[in-house]
Amino acid sequence: MPVVGGQRSVKEVEKMLQRGYKDLQVWQKSMDFVDAVYIATKSFPKDEVYGLTSQLRRSAVSVASNIAEGSSRGSTREFIRFIEISYGSLAEAETQIYIANRQKYIVDEITNKLLEQAGEIGRMLNGLSGSLNKKIETTLTDRRPLVAENY
Repeated sequence: MPVVGGQRSVKEVEKMLQRGYKDLQVWQKSMDFVDAVYIATKSFPKDEVYGLTSQLRRSAVSVASNIAEGSSRGSTREFIRFIEISYGSLAEAETQIYIANRQKYIVDEITNKLLEQAGEIGRMLNGLSGSLNKKIETTLTDRRPLVAENY
């Protein structure tokens, strides 16, 4: 599907939502991110199991989970709200990746790969949010005024 300016058309978004969250590329990429985070955190010190390891894993999982939950909600506005929550979780994960790197738990190469994945997901979340907002605007402007001649 062509993407212009990082956003999909309203019709493309509607088709994706009808198929479900598993067909959303941003959900698929966020699942790949979860896998990468789990692999990276396996080498964290054991005393971080309930600290940074757990926090980073939970924030990564939250990104994918909120996309899934939001797309399963009944309204576009709710989906947008869950995308915003997802974006916040992504920012948490990025911060925790930086912390892990500063503590020498992960090397620069892994840090950069994780941050690259996070950046791509962030751009995709922004694009999806923009498309959904456009869908709301289109729906609002397509409504005919309530005058007798329209009925």
